[in-house]
Amino acid sequence: MLLQRIQQQFIDSADLKYQCAQSLAPLVEAATNAVLASVTGGGKVLACGNGASAAGAQHFAASFVGRYDRERPELAALSLSADAAVLTGIANDFDVRSVYARQVRALGQGGDVLLALSTTGNSANLLAAVEAAHERDMTVVALTGARGGRMTQLLRDTDVHVCVPHELPARILEVHHLVLHCICDGVDAQLLGLPEPVINELEIPS
Repeated sequence: MLLQRIQQQFIDSADLKYQCAQSLAPLVEAATNAVLASVTGGGKVLACGNGASAAGAQHFAASFVGRYDRERPELAALSLSADAAVLTGIANDFDVRSVYARQVRALGQGGDVLLALSTTGNSANLLAAVEAAHERDMTVVALTGARGGRMTQLLRDTDVHVCVPHELPARILEVHHLVLHCICDGVDAQLLGLPEPVINELEIPS
């Protein structure tokens, strides 16, 4: 019974990714282009989320400042969920809703990108961050799920909304993680060119 349940988790995750491949790919391409235009134009990506989405934001920043797959120059990205002193200080002195918005207003500027991750699109601190990003003339790349929640109404035509058509947070997060990898890979491909194909030795004719 447990084995079958585990197998079904793999199948469900793969099925959702397969279903999303065509519908989300153009949006992920647009998100990649927005991020690329920012970091190559002297801007940066400010990434944020709550819980598992905060971990995704940190993973993205690490892949940009460090590397995703190939060696390349450092790219400017910052996870707004990584500094416990800043988060708890803002939450204590102001309110939890402000923990990302105040950082966006302090650090963001025109040409930057806010990468906002939310499975529901309803998190108050992320909605406030989107509003703050617009105040700073930043582009927003929003990764959400279900129907996008209240964030859908805040986004502008110049923003990019990648909404995973599913209700289960675990499945949405799995697709979000793939989308982040696609953005990292797409930026690398634009900066470095396509990698050399890996030749399987078993396929080389004798």
